[in-house]
Order: sequence, then structure tokens, then C-alpha cells
Amino acid sequence: MTEQTRLFRSGSKTYFNSTRFFPPEVRRDVFVLYGFVRKADNFVDAVPQQPVEFAAFCNAYHRALDGAPCGDPVIDDFIELGQRARFDRAWTEAFLASMEMDLTKTVHATLEESLHYIYGSAEVIGLFMARIMDLEEISFPSARMLGRAMQYINFIRDIDEDNGFGRVYLPISETTLASLTPEAAHANPEEFRRFIHAQLDRYDGWQREAAEGYRFMPKRFRIPVKTAMDMYHWTGTVIRRDPFVVFRRKVKPRRARIFAQAACNALTIRQRETVHA
Repeated sequence: MTEQTRLFRSGSKTYFNSTRFFPPEVRRDVFVLYGFVRKADNFVDAVPQQPVEFAAFCNAYHRALDGAPCGDPVIDDFIELGQRARFDRAWTEAFLASMEMDLTKTVHATLEESLHYIYGSAEVIGLFMARIMDLEEISFPSARMLGRAMQYINFIRDIDEDNGFGRVYLPISETTLASLTPEAAHANPEEFRRFIHAQLDRYDGWQREAAEGYRFMPKRFRIPVKTAMDMYHWTGTVIRRDPFVVFRRKVKPRRARIFAQAACNALTIRQRETVHA
């Protein structure tokens, strides 16, 4: 097992299992991408955080950009992929800037602040994926929106985990709650439900915009991407029924559900093609 595969599998169960339905050559590139982003993310999410190691990772990446491999396959393979897939280097800088933000910024009080973080942490991942799939630039707005929507569900799902880091990614200024801790939520349950439902409504809107991008994808790419999106939507549906579930467990679909949804999507796409043939 490559280090990229190990990093990806340990960091994103839903997306890792969904990407298994990409063609092998694309799947390898996706693993290289997610190995890079997960390794950077692990430094800032470690307990305690590892700012020195994160800085060393960034420095090694920047030195390797000059053409001399650094010896870390996670970095060297990512740079090779970026050159081959024509990544915009500014996307990687935005990603690293958002990761660095996690070392210093703990509260995102407004939607503007949340979206600034999301651009680097998630929207550029959608752009990387669009390049890996060799999609036209007309698909880029949908790719960004897909990354944004998925990240927002993660913010909602991981409220309790982020409390442990002292972080608030959702726009806390939009609620009268003093915080998103279990104590604050249980002290004013109706306001907590209202706030979470409002965030889920926002996600739903972004998810619909992201779905417009399906038409730009070949069938072999729509199956894994739609499966991942369907699973994030399932997560949102579970939380909408009972927002307090985020304090009891981390809402994630089982692998069997992911595979069943992929099979369903493959059948649906095939049937549509038969009808229009």
C-alpha cells in the first residue's frame, strides 16, 4: 500500500470508497492528490499541533517546485501530477494557506470568513479534481461548488470534534448561541435546531449548483462523483432529522451503503443512455 493510499483511506472514508469506482489511471491520480492534502492536514490536526513539521512540509514542497525532487513521494508525486494535469500553482498556495490558518485562527464568525477558509481547503480540491478528469474550464464553477458543499457538511457533521480543537467553522454570528458546545445547544435546543437547519438549507443550495456540473463529466466519472455527493447528502439528511446527533456520533455512511449507491448510480446512468440511444 502506498503512503498516499494509507493517508487517504485513514482520512476520508466516504470519498475514499467512492473514488474506487474511477478508472484505475484516474484513481491513482486521485490518491496522489489526497495523499498530499491529507498529509498537510494531519500536521495541523495533530494533538498537539505540529507547526514546525507543517512548515517543513511547505518548504520541501516549494523547493521541489524548482525541479529537484525532495525524496518524499507524497510531495514529489503531487508535483509530477500537477505538471501533467496542469494544476494552477495558486490553488496549492491557497490550500496551504487555509491549512496554516488552522494553526492560528479558531473562530470563523461570519459566512465571509468561512468561505475564505473553504476556498483553500475545499474549493481548490474540486478544481484539482476537474483537472485530473481533464474537464473543460466551463466546469470549474461547479467543481468549486462541489468542494464547498462537501466541506460544509463536514463542518456540520464535525461540530463536536471541532469543539475539541477549539474551532468553529460555521458562521457563529448567525445564531444567538454563545457557542456550539453541547451545553450551549441543550440550553437552547430550538435555536440550535434552527441554526443547523439554516446551514443545511445553505448546503442544499450549493449542492444543487454543484450537480449542474454532471453534464460536463463522462459517464465513467459521474458514477464516483455522484456517489460521493449522494453520501454527503445522506449525511445531511440524517442530521436534519435530529441535529443533536452530531454530539452523539460522527454521522458517516457504511461502506455497504456507499457501494450500493454506486451500483444504483451506474444502473441509472446506463438506463438513461439506453433511453436516449
